[in-house]
Amino acid sequence: MRTRVLVTGAGALLGQGIMRAIRSSGKPTEIIAVDPSPLSAGLYWADGAHLIPMANSPEYMPRLREILDAERPQVVFVGTDVELLQLARHRRELEADYDLHVLVSSPEVVSIADDKYRTFEFLKANGFPFPDTVLAENAQDLVEREGFPLIVKPRVGARSVGVIRVNDRAGLDEALRRSNDALVQAVAGPDDQEYTAGVVCFDGVCNACIVMRRDLRDGNTYRAWVEDSEDLARQVRALGEALNPHGPANFQFRVDGGNQLRVFEINARFSGTTPLRAKAGFNEVQMCLDWLVDGVPVVQPTIEKKIFLRHWSETVICPADLIEQGPK
Repeated sequence: MRTRVLVTGAGALLGQGIMRAIRSSGKPTEIIAVDPSPLSAGLYWADGAHLIPMANSPEYMPRLREILDAERPQVVFVGTDVELLQLARHRRELEADYDLHVLVSSPEVVSIADDKYRTFEFLKANGFPFPDTVLAENAQDLVEREGFPLIVKPRVGARSVGVIRVNDRAGLDEALRRSNDALVQAVAGPDDQEYTAGVVCFDGVCNACIVMRRDLRDGNTYRAWVEDSEDLARQVRALGEALNPHGPANFQFRVDGGNQLRVFEINARFSGTTPLRAKAGFNEVQMCLDWLVDGVPVVQPTIEKKIFLRHWSETVICPADLIEQGPK
């Protein structure tokens, strides 16, 4: 029997990555993709597709309910950051009304991840190492403690948008002038020691994790190396169990000379590197599907050491095939 899965954010790297991970699993699956734009490539990879309003529109939830009622998926995967809190707040009622699973964490966990100052407070309260962090009004205190360089970033943001590295007081002042709600952070560690790590957790237990070192371009991972470090994996599992997501979470961190990680960002969702991880034997999307649909326990898979080099590709459609409304 084919599992029916609805994936939001068909135009986003994340949503498309979820779809690629599903396809690579080999499990018979029917994918329904949704996105606000008919020019979203992922819509044309799916078995069915719908347009949906932006997540901040009052029409978003009524339209999603229409789609769920028509398509009756067994699982909903969230493919953009902006939909997470909306779906977290409505998860229980959607699951009850349509007899499905919405894979999204609690509003509390989503808020901790979305708000970078709450991320810092979570790390501090749970005894994890963290880069020294202050709100904009306390930037001078951080300068006196840490000196330069420093990182200025939006308190709420994703994919490194608005993140600025400043090397002196003039640069700091300029960066703060350009942001309405910023925080200032010490550099977490050396540039060549940046990592992305994923966990799959249910009921407070971290069942599986993966750690990858990475290079960034435009806020996204474009080169990655699977790391075989039980020490880092142990620290990542502890982070996952403290956060207690429902399913996936992603931690971005740098490592100091003592192999101690310092987290500077948390994402309460799958990662943009999810399809890469699947190629190394860590298909977290499939793990979650198997647990939610079939009750198969999540276990730590054997992970292959791989190097990933990302590149562009294309989806080509004819004008007559452009989605206007409803299913394609």
